Amino acid sequence: MTINEYQQLAMTTLNPELKEKDVLINGVMGLCGEAGEAIDIVKKHLAQGHELDRDALIKELGDVAWYLAETAYALGVPLEDVLQRNIDKLKARYPEGFEKKRSLNRTE
Repeated sequence: MTINEYQQLAMTTLNPELKEKDVLINGVMGLCGEAGEAIDIVKKHLAQGHELDRDALIKELGDVAWYLAETAYALGVPLEDVLQRNIDKLKARYPEGFEKKRSLNRTE
């Protein structure tokens, strides 16, 4: 499955009653909420001594992906374009791969 196919399939489960602006709001709020759930799993592992619940973390990452797909959909952008723009930005920032110096002295 390609990332754009994922986006199309994921959006078949989008609430059809949402208005256009509400799809954007739901997407961004969902990203925040699911990212919070992911960090909570890691927090329990690192700060509370729990075993890392990999299965739960993978499920939360899937939820993050769904809300990312929804947010891109709300913007009318294929998810592949979002990811390609990110890679282009990273290549410009770190043309030879990650460098600590470049991460400290970034120019956008």
